[in-house]
Amino acid sequence: MTPSSFSVALVALACALCSAQAPAQIAPKPPEAATLKANADMARTLPFANRQDFEDAMRGFIGTVPDALVPGAGPRPAWSMKPYDFLKASEPADTVNPSLWRQAQLNAIHGLFRVTDRVYQVRGFDIANMTIVEGDTSLIVIDPLLTAETARAALALYYQHRPKKPVGTVIYTHGHADHFGGVKGVASEADVAAGKVQVIAPSGFMETAVAENILAGNAMSRRSQYQFGSLLPPGARGQVDTGLGKALARGTITLIAPTSTIDKATEERTIDGVQFVFQLVPGSEAPSEMLMYLPQFRVLNMAEDVTHTMHNLYTIRGAEVRDGNLWAKYIDQARVAFGDRTDVLIAQHHWPTTGQGRIADLLKKQRDMYKFINDQSLRLLNQGYTAADIAETLRMPASLAQEWSTRGYYGTLRHNAKAVYQKYLGWYDANPANLNPLPPVDYARKTVEYMGGADAVLARARDDFRKGEYRWVASAMSQVVYADPANRAARELGADALEQLGYQSEAGTWRSAYLVGAMELRGGVPKIPGGSSSNADTLKAVSNDLFFDFLGVRLDAAKAEGKTMVINWNFTDSNQQFVLTLENSALTHIAGQEAQADATVTLSRATLDAVTLKETSFPAAVLAGKVKIEGNRAKLGELMSMLDTFEPMFPVVEPRK
Repeated sequence: MTPSSFSVALVALACALCSAQAPAQIAPKPPEAATLKANADMARTLPFANRQDFEDAMRGFIGTVPDALVPGAGPRPAWSMKPYDFLKASEPADTVNPSLWRQAQLNAIHGLFRVTDRVYQVRGFDIANMTIVEGDTSLIVIDPLLTAETARAALALYYQHRPKKPVGTVIYTHGHADHFGGVKGVASEADVAAGKVQVIAPSGFMETAVAENILAGNAMSRRSQYQFGSLLPPGARGQVDTGLGKALARGTITLIAPTSTIDKATEERTIDGVQFVFQLVPGSEAPSEMLMYLPQFRVLNMAEDVTHTMHNLYTIRGAEVRDGNLWAKYIDQARVAFGDRTDVLIAQHHWPTTGQGRIADLLKKQRDMYKFINDQSLRLLNQGYTAADIAETLRMPASLAQEWSTRGYYGTLRHNAKAVYQKYLGWYDANPANLNPLPPVDYARKTVEYMGGADAVLARARDDFRKGEYRWVASAMSQVVYADPANRAARELGADALEQLGYQSEAGTWRSAYLVGAMELRGGVPKIPGGSSSNADTLKAVSNDLFFDFLGVRLDAAKAEGKTMVINWNFTDSNQQFVLTLENSALTHIAGQEAQADATVTLSRATLDAVTLKETSFPAAVLAGKVKIEGNRAKLGELMSMLDTFEPMFPVVEPRK
């Protein structure tokens, strides 16, 4: 199964956010002179006098609730804009890139908005938008946000101002959790099972909705804390914006499987009197994704393929690289098919664009942005430039660089250019010196030794810090910290450098990563519980095949050394059968049964899920008659004893102990 972008990592991250308070933090420091100059210079390079986006973001405003407050299950709200009141200041804070400040102000606008007749959006109640289309007798909800709490509140806001038709259809545009996780806030599983509500998704949705972060989910969850700044308090010296939306909601992530999928490249359907033209765009922003056009209302919904930012060809929390060339082609196909019939373009993040001329301009520039990054990165790599060279060399053309919608608030030109290199050439830059370098700790110790020792490195780095050379100082101090994690002076200076880089960053993701890194250098890894990478809803979407793949990932090879076993698995609910084999410290599986197996386990998938969620155990399930084991029962226990559990809060800016 192919990875997508959010999904289970956000499940784990949201669970951690719900159960933990933010760790105590050392007070952030003020901006240095070099940061003040960098931000002032930025303010002179972009057309800040252009307020069109603010007009667009407020167009059709109907109403909201104070601070967009959504209560949570505990004392902390699931969502609130109150902590972002600092963005109401007339001038950007000197610790925030002025371009990011502008984007953060736009993403702070919240409420119910009329897009056009019978089409509405709730924006600013989660990181994503909920789009509501009024059918003849029911509502069609497109992307019910990240959590059930925020989705329920968004629908309640709609009902305050519009007739209370029941939800009859839910549409998922793609398999990222912020676009499906709130489904049980707008529909119940019972109503879906009874046929009262249909759920429509693009082909391959269930396979990709949770698959991406199962196999690497623990690492992705931890890295997501850096990308989204979830451990930072909101503020001018803390978390400001993700670039794509304000933040991640805290709450319950749910999932209801689709009752119908869109399987053709272009497919037309009429849903409760509303005509839809669906366009599949797999492998663009997500492995399974679709756009949609509503001809009656002349509305084009670009899902997450066209938003008001440069998106990610590579997301820094970790995922497979996306194809910029393919992404550009999908945008152009939508432009040609629907552009001259569209009066309003919407997406599942950010605000609408109106008018055929402006829509055509947006589509062309978004198309050309991804094509430019793809093609020019390939041009340079074919000239022998490395990924780092390309990131330093490549510059957007002025016609794109001056466009607010192509600025790097979520993705960036630098890391997207490196992504193209990675997609085509991988991690190796062809320099044999980099083919098998020393591991990070050994490399750092030798580097510090060659530079004259930690004290000499610190002395030089302090001079460079005063010069504003924060990129180098951060890198040099990382070497000292890896050589000696207890070196307090190196940790502090490294944190100071990362902090200034964060204050200068236009990308919300980069700002968050820098500031979380600074926080952890100063205070260590936060002592908070990690979230589970699965829950009852998402586990249902994990195939038996993927479940056994994940068992292989968890196998501790050292514990398995020299051991062999064969276990048959029979699933009573699906009638699926698998043979799980341990040999050569590798766990493999195939469909079928092995006559000479050490043991045969018969159970339902629901029972296996309950064991996975630690709601029961195999011995308890055997006693309850829910699991039958024939043959050598000890083999199952032996297998379980060889499986690793993953530490969710592993160190990132210092070496593992």
